[in-house]
Amino acid sequence: MNLRDLPAPTLRLFLLALALAVPLGLGALKPLFLGIAAAGALAVVAVALADYAAAIRPGDLAVERRHDPRLYLGVDNSIDLVVSNRSRRPVAVWLRDTPPAPFRSTALFSSGDVGPRSEASFGYATRPNARGTYHFGETVLRWRTPLSLLWRQQTYGSGEDIEVYPNLLEVQKYDLLARRGMLREMGLRVARQLGRGTEFESLRDYQPDDDFRRVNWKATARRGRPITTLYETERSQRMVIMLDLGRMMLTRVGELTRLDHAVNAALLLAYVALERGDRVGLVAFGDRVRGYVRPGRGRRHFYQLLEQLYAVGAQPVESDYAAAFTRLRTELHGRSLVILFTDVGDLDSSRIIGRHLALLAHYHLPVCVALTDPALEERAELIPESGRQVYEKVVASLLVDERATVFDELRRTGVLRVDAPADRLTAATINRYLELKERALI
Repeated sequence: MNLRDLPAPTLRLFLLALALAVPLGLGALKPLFLGIAAAGALAVVAVALADYAAAIRPGDLAVERRHDPRLYLGVDNSIDLVVSNRSRRPVAVWLRDTPPAPFRSTALFSSGDVGPRSEASFGYATRPNARGTYHFGETVLRWRTPLSLLWRQQTYGSGEDIEVYPNLLEVQKYDLLARRGMLREMGLRVARQLGRGTEFESLRDYQPDDDFRRVNWKATARRGRPITTLYETERSQRMVIMLDLGRMMLTRVGELTRLDHAVNAALLLAYVALERGDRVGLVAFGDRVRGYVRPGRGRRHFYQLLEQLYAVGAQPVESDYAAAFTRLRTELHGRSLVILFTDVGDLDSSRIIGRHLALLAHYHLPVCVALTDPALEERAELIPESGRQVYEKVVASLLVDERATVFDELRRTGVLRVDAPADRLTAATINRYLELKERALI
């Protein structure tokens, strides 16, 4: 038995033991009271042992931790601790789980009643702040003996490893809202349905799941049965997502790094593009190209992109933009939409990015996606009340001006941009993609 699983006295047992202090004190005056104290101590020990023996045994209780196969970055993930009681008596339990230390969890301790031969679920939420593999520790269960003289405790499980992935919950939310025609709730523009085409192809008999708006009423009247018009599917286009893994993506905006925000936005962008029949590729680079996925399509390809996005991490190195763009120009043939997720805070490195994007604009359609830092803009607009605030305002204003200069230079060279705060980055990037699709610029 683990030492921490040994029984522990409750307050009630302490009070009983404290009551023995009275005859012990009187024993100094009259020895008879010492015998009463000794008899009382033996009685307390006997009752405690009997209470311990009558308690529900650890083998009659079980704890199982239930959750999704993977956890998702930057959102609350539900964790359920299910306690099973195999005995014939109800039991009041106290639980303590051990999620990874970096996670933000709503409650580590839970309590409640579990009926006889039944189970009860105790839930809490945990919020990972980085991707990767993390370890959940053991779950400790505690309950009282029938007379509440002792605590019994048992440690369940040896812990488990669990993977934290980019936020797939946004993909599930997108699917749900798309089926209901409510994408505006995600801040997404309503684009015409791509993949159905606009060029007439042929006629065929109406099928139960056909859109009634595709019914050809003239042909229906001639043939005496419902006829559907078919259209040619639009041409599949290519999109390549470029992820900068350099030092500038290590800084945090809110609770996540710039790279984590970019990965979440890139994941949903890739899903939307694949749903519209486009081929999507990926280039992840730092001081060298660290991940490359050729443009492809379909659900299986999406999970290949997901595995790549799960594995990437920012590093304290200078990004080699020349190597990344050279690899892209070598591998990518035919006009494509290239979306670069990076940061443009440093004027010198931003001009290097701008030069490479300007060269790319001769053959492809580049879009530079950057994350606005609201705290920086707030400091730039702050009315200073101290010398320190004056300094912060000057520095922030310079950084904001440099950022505006970089984007002006990009615009003049034909590079499009998306510049949005963290909570609107995904919607802004997808809306720009949908706008380019509608305008047939890709």
